[in-house]
Amino acid sequence: MIIQFFVAMIATASFAVLFYAPKKTLLLAAITGAIGWIIYLSLKNFGYSSIIYAFTSAFVLTLLSRIFAVIMKNPVTMYLIPGIFPIVPGAGIYQTAYYFFMNNMSLFVYNGLETIKIALSITFGIIFALAIPQKLFSYCRKISA
Repeated sequence: MIIQFFVAMIATASFAVLFYAPKKTLLLAAITGAIGWIIYLSLKNFGYSSIIYAFTSAFVLTLLSRIFAVIMKNPVTMYLIPGIFPIVPGAGIYQTAYYFFMNNMSLFVYNGLETIKIALSITFGIIFALAIPQKLFSYCRKISA
């Protein structure tokens, strides 16, 4: 699990560099992505459904992004966009396309629906975390000062 944490950090930081994130945001963005990945992986390994682990990891990831954004006085997207990278269902999208082109419609539909469930769960996790009033995050700045 520790190795996965550091690999997720490196992947997230690499993704942030690829999109020209400022250097001062790289470490916190990497930590955000790694924590989101560990939550995702832990809940998946405990046998929760894909909806639960995708939603929960995206929700926590977005909360962390908002906290870091307030503390560092940056936009939330500096931490959220790179941080979401490890939990995006890229393999599911690839498998869905693969089964479509191989004309295996039963696996195409199964993988497609699973990928859509994960993507929607991530979306709703972000929406619910962004719906929390900003005033609650203002206290983070006072605590860090």
